[in-house]
Amino acid sequence: MRSFNLIKPAFAQIKSWSNINSKCVHEGDVATIQGFECVFYNILQVIMYIAGLVFFAMLINGGFKYIFASGDPKKMASASSTLSLSIVGIIGVIASYFIIQLIAHFTGIEAIKTLNIPS
Repeated sequence: MRSFNLIKPAFAQIKSWSNINSKCVHEGDVATIQGFECVFYNILQVIMYIAGLVFFAMLINGGFKYIFASGDPKKMASASSTLSLSIVGIIGVIASYFIIQLIAHFTGIEAIKTLNIPS
């Protein structure tokens, strides 16, 4: 009988696990204070994805509320409020990203887009 290897080995320690200029681990695999940059970067990425999913779920929820309102003005107002708040929220998240990009472009300060902890 043929055996299939479905389990992949886990490599817990790799020399350059950071995608931010390899600042997270110093020579000899010792964590440095610059590791907070990597943690902060990863947390922000997760928050952006979660915010997108939350606002999409709010949009779907508001749509269902609107469909099942059956002409009741209070339910339709609640559904309309949910829909408009979800759209305002997603526009706010996207606008905050673009505002930071614009500030960095017009001022020429690229450091606004990164967190740099001095060593």
